[in-house]
Amino acid sequence: MTGSIVTIGYGLATLGPGIGIGILVGKTQEATARQPEVAARLFTNMMIGAALVEALGLIGFVLALIA
Repeated sequence: MTGSIVTIGYGLATLGPGIGIGILVGKTQEATARQPEVAARLFTNMMIGAALVEALGLIGFVLALIA
């Protein structure tokens, strides 16, 4: 019983990072289309943001393994 609860919890924990990455990439593409000259800086900022969002997913994964 506990294993299935952990699986459901981790599944729910992946929703936040998934939505976050989707919004992050979408907005970066939109900004690049509007101002192509700042594409390199936007990409760098997007990668930093993606790393922070992915950290939340990894924390959820580790907590699922601990429980």
